[in-house]
Amino acid sequence: MNKPIYIILLLFITLKSFAQSPYDNNVYSPAIKTVEFYNTKKQGSFPIIALQSGEQVLLAFDDLRGGSRNYYYTIEHCDGKWNSSNLSSSEYLKSFSDDRIIDYTYSTNTIQKYTHYELKLPNDIIALKISGNYILKVYEDGDQSKIILTRRLYVAGTRVSVAADIVASNDPSLRQTNQKINFQVNCGGLPVQNPNADIRVLLLQNGRAETGIWNTAPSTIRGQQLVYNDYSTNDFPGRNEFRHFDTRSLKLNSDRVSHIYHDTAYTVVLLGDPLRDQPAYSFQYDNDGNFFILNQDGTDPRRDADYAHMYFSLAANKTDKEGAAYIVGKFNDYKIDERSKMDYEPIKGRFFTNLFLKQGVYDYEYVWVDNKTNTADDVPIEGTHFDTENDYELLVYYRPPTARWEELVGYRLLNTVKK
Repeated sequence: MNKPIYIILLLFITLKSFAQSPYDNNVYSPAIKTVEFYNTKKQGSFPIIALQSGEQVLLAFDDLRGGSRNYYYTIEHCDGKWNSSNLSSSEYLKSFSDDRIIDYTYSTNTIQKYTHYELKLPNDIIALKISGNYILKVYEDGDQSKIILTRRLYVAGTRVSVAADIVASNDPSLRQTNQKINFQVNCGGLPVQNPNADIRVLLLQNGRAETGIWNTAPSTIRGQQLVYNDYSTNDFPGRNEFRHFDTRSLKLNSDRVSHIYHDTAYTVVLLGDPLRDQPAYSFQYDNDGNFFILNQDGTDPRRDADYAHMYFSLAANKTDKEGAAYIVGKFNDYKIDERSKMDYEPIKGRFFTNLFLKQGVYDYEYVWVDNKTNTADDVPIEGTHFDTENDYELLVYYRPPTARWEELVGYRLLNTVKK
């Protein structure tokens, strides 16, 4: 085959397969750091808004290259599993389909220079017509092939109501470790002809898509009420409270900080982390995997919080011959990749890594990928308990046979402690 034609064909196949892949939260440029995306009612909250309610989400991120760049954004409607709905933008948007991000500020009094960008949605330029999943894309110079990040946005209608309870597992061997969710969907006046096909419900623990559970068939139907309480479904490992560190000040050590060094950049060495795979539960306050940008030494952490090289170490009682350890949290979208993978030091028998993070309060945990199974699991290092405090998000999707897209018709937030 002619070489130029072969290259063009390979590029076409690659782009086509990328376009057909489900959308996810991703950062495509190493210069982009500290991506925040939440409902403006509460910092760090799940990125969901009620349709036509006046609610907004805030996107914020830093560009470590400094200066100002021409960043644009658009949003695309998706189905419940984050595949494109293949709709025209005029079918889900009221006005324009893209716009430029014009709200930015330069860092001040920081060693690491950066430019901080912010965007609120919906706004006067981009407003939404229908409920469902939306992917927000940010790209440079008006060219969508130069994408820098994507975020998942949930826009919920109120066509159904959801009632739910958190109980112990029905399996006696899991009652000390797992949390089971039983729930009911009241369809009201929603025309549901076939509940097994028209309705599906996604359960997320602390907003984590990788551990979500889909419900596609109710165990019982009572008129307009769909009941999901099967013996073995929606049985989540409770996991453990997240680990944390606090760098609101780079002048004083917090309870998890061993040393702070200040030279051409800040370096923070954290205390070593132990293995927590223990049967007994020990309470500690956490933020369910979240992070918050804060700076006690400044006035506006968006532009005067500095960056630091954060050093982590883990005594996992395992070696790199058995598997690999990763450090994850909302700060890196729980990604299991080369950026979150830890190195192994055989002399001390520890895994370690260095992450470049902005000042603030961070939750994190460790995930183990076993060489034999190639399966990612946080339980072997962190443990799991029924008593762990967790948020659960219930998302109800509706798509009758004749519909061209899938709606998000209901949402419910649960917490294991707050009733």
